[in-house]
Amino acid sequence: MDAFSPEFREDLHRLMLWRRDVRRFRTDPVPEEILARGLDAFSRAPSVGLSEPWRVINVESAAARAAALSNFQTANAEALAAYQAGGDIDRATLYAGLKLSGMQKAPVQLAVFCDTGTVKGAGLGARSMPEMRAYSVVAAMTMMWLALRAEGVGMGWVSILDPEALAKSLDVPESWKLIGYLCIGWPERSQPTPELEQLGWETRDGLPKLERR
Repeated sequence: MDAFSPEFREDLHRLMLWRRDVRRFRTDPVPEEILARGLDAFSRAPSVGLSEPWRVINVESAAARAAALSNFQTANAEALAAYQAGGDIDRATLYAGLKLSGMQKAPVQLAVFCDTGTVKGAGLGARSMPEMRAYSVVAAMTMMWLALRAEGVGMGWVSILDPEALAKSLDVPESWKLIGYLCIGWPERSQPTPELEQLGWETRDGLPKLERR
């Protein structure tokens, strides 16, 4: 396996450092060639049994985007109500002020699914752990995230959704399970510290503690 230069390794470290879950976008369009290079990461990504279970929907019609946004708003309201019902007023107030989606401005929006019923790969590696197909999709999305960031483009992963309702809105096959709704576009600003950390929602632990057995 070829080794990479120290300069490349430093750039890779910086790229991972500056990867952020972007929720504040400019409305400028993302050139097709940049989006294509980002999506090309899927063709390079690892997948269990070479099953390539990812299925990507470009959510571009006004009706589809309205349905997705409404889905998020409903799920977000339910989450806020749950925090309020839990009695932690400070946490509920903080949650209410968080910006958790860039769906109203992001010029590109993709719904990424895992085809749990795919026959590609003949079940290799997924018989005992079928969730490996979903993990494969996550790995591909992460590679795209970094590829887009290298172009200066931001990506935000929206997870406050009713996945079954969104799948129905987008009329996808029953075997397709939502992994992520991705907002893609030019960020309003770049910042080295995650916004949730800045606002005091949570702190980053850093390196994982290695447990020995």
